[in-house]
Amino acid sequence: MTAPLRLVVIGLGARARTWLKVIAGRDDATVVGLADPDAHARAAAQEVFPRAETASDAAELLRRVEADAALLVTPPGRREAQIEACLSRGLDILAEKPLADDVALAARYVAQAEAAGCKLLIGLNFRYLPVTIAYRDALSRGLVGRAEFARFTYERWRDGALPHLNTYPLTMAQPMLWEQSIHHFDLMRHVYGVEPARIDARCFNPSWSMYSGAANVSALIEFAGGMLVSYQGTWAGGVDRLDFEWRSDCSEGVLIQRDMFGDLVAARRAERDFHPLPLAPHEPWITDAAGLLDMAVDAFAGRGPAQCTGRDHLRSLMMLEACIRSSERGGPVEMEEVRAVMRTGPQRQEETT
Repeated sequence: MTAPLRLVVIGLGARARTWLKVIAGRDDATVVGLADPDAHARAAAQEVFPRAETASDAAELLRRVEADAALLVTPPGRREAQIEACLSRGLDILAEKPLADDVALAARYVAQAEAAGCKLLIGLNFRYLPVTIAYRDALSRGLVGRAEFARFTYERWRDGALPHLNTYPLTMAQPMLWEQSIHHFDLMRHVYGVEPARIDARCFNPSWSMYSGAANVSALIEFAGGMLVSYQGTWAGGVDRLDFEWRSDCSEGVLIQRDMFGDLVAARRAERDFHPLPLAPHEPWITDAAGLLDMAVDAFAGRGPAQCTGRDHLRSLMMLEACIRSSERGGPVEMEEVRAVMRTGPQRQEETT
């Protein structure tokens, strides 16, 4: 029997608690190390894995423990030392999204991992939702034809002070984009199988928002081939509820996801009523994390392909950069502009008049 993959978990906040629960139910992976500056967080995590070493930071932990891979569950803005510590020990990394809160910095991390010969994967767990798998399958087999335009809405009042949520987004410059829209943009690329060509976006904050940065994003995204997606995302909705709908109008009908975790329906043009599509059973936040971890463990152990790679993730992060640039200038941004800047350096191009 193959020995379980030895993981260190760096960052023991709200999201890490889900990861520890998922890992504890596996026999092909175990946690051998836990790092966090908060002693109470370390103690709580060690209750799940009592034999794991603990330390206040990644470098200290990795001097005392032998591991195969790291699960990085820290805020995206403070990862330089953690990634360097992991790569210097030859560890593969599964990092929570986004990889960084700056596209150029994320690109630097990707290059560092590639130079070290280490795998760098990103925690895009929504790809592993049964509803996402079914949505992508329905489009790939042409259930309702070819998608030509779509509407994606995610409208929520997210109370960032709740104890089970990470609080660092409260002070981010673009919390909706970096923490939530990144999932949505990645899903578009993943499900439609095409890359964006142009984005016209506005990022803003309503007067009642508890966030210091823009909690609202409205965007018109044009993909290669001319497909258009109208996107509306907010963490500062006017009512305390989550409203989600992802509708794709296709050449022979419509496909609609009516809940973030399920409720996928379809109708062909001649039909007046929608019919549900079958989905695999799902436990929110657990099933998708388990599916992501299945992929990561197999990839790290050399048993399967690496998906959700850092290199692929950069393409979704460039969509965020395009939204920021578009909102600042009040007009559309060609994705080629962002790609060109990524090739030549991190500085924003000067606006011309």
